[in-house]
Amino acid sequence: MTLTKKFDGIYFDDSSVDLLDGIDAVIFDCDGVLIDITKSYDLAIIKTTKYILETFAKINDSVDVDFKIIDGFKSTGGFNDEVDLTYAAIISLVAAKKLQKDPYDFIFDVIKNADSTGIASVEKYLDALTDISEIKKQLSYPGPHHENILYQNFDQIFYGPELYEKLFAKSSKFTSPGLIEQDDVILNDELLEKLQNKFGSKIAMVTGRGKESVSYSLKELINKFDLKNSAFLEDKPRELAKPNPKSLLDSISGMNSVSTLYVGDSMEDFIMAKKATDLGHKTIFCGIIGTSKTPKEKLELFERNGAILVLDSINLLPKVLNLE
Repeated sequence: MTLTKKFDGIYFDDSSVDLLDGIDAVIFDCDGVLIDITKSYDLAIIKTTKYILETFAKINDSVDVDFKIIDGFKSTGGFNDEVDLTYAAIISLVAAKKLQKDPYDFIFDVIKNADSTGIASVEKYLDALTDISEIKKQLSYPGPHHENILYQNFDQIFYGPELYEKLFAKSSKFTSPGLIEQDDVILNDELLEKLQNKFGSKIAMVTGRGKESVSYSLKELINKFDLKNSAFLEDKPRELAKPNPKSLLDSISGMNSVSTLYVGDSMEDFIMAKKATDLGHKTIFCGIIGTSKTPKEKLELFERNGAILVLDSINLLPKVLNLE
């Protein structure tokens, strides 16, 4: 499909625009959509990778993970979970060191060989090249969230000492404020009011975050969503992670939606929405690109895969859905 720029920040496929008329519910992803996580979750990936490499692998001279690496892994459709991405970056950089390869070039070779199976595809590629069993054993990832050492370090860096102790009943080894404090909330009351006028209570969320984390950042705005028919996947079994469409299908069915708009920012979101449609629940994907460090590349990625609607920001939804 070819996306045409209709207005600033609005791109859609002319042949499919009529599909928007029948939408009766909207379901949102959270990170990169309702909240800009560039200085929070993304920075937690960068800091955790560096800490683990230095502390466990004794590697002090590797490259820092940057936003191109993060977007590269996410574009494969297998890394909606930030800790999965952190783990993939760590084992890739350990492998680069063992192989005496340029770490930056090598990690993009890994990305090219990764797919929607996520860490399984990365481990398979690296295991064929070198022995990374030591770092894999040290991290024992994924393992139980509350016990796994990588999860613990990531969560301590992201949540900060006070919130980490509240959520996990454990003390953090770090004293710096949690990076969650740097979440930049995009959602606002004005947008929600316009959506409610059109869709009533049929506004929900299917996100990889946990409910406590979303609530902490969105505060009272979270109560404007149909929480009964929302899904917070960090709180659920790992097999339900995106792009598994079950939680999205449950949300759609719970709201009795006939035609749903799912608003996300990743390939996992796109794949999940497509699977929901393939399973008989009409789901139109709206891609958000404005929170990406490389919005043009994200636009091209969605276009190549057949997205019919891409926006810079959720704040453009009223214009697209004729809510103004």
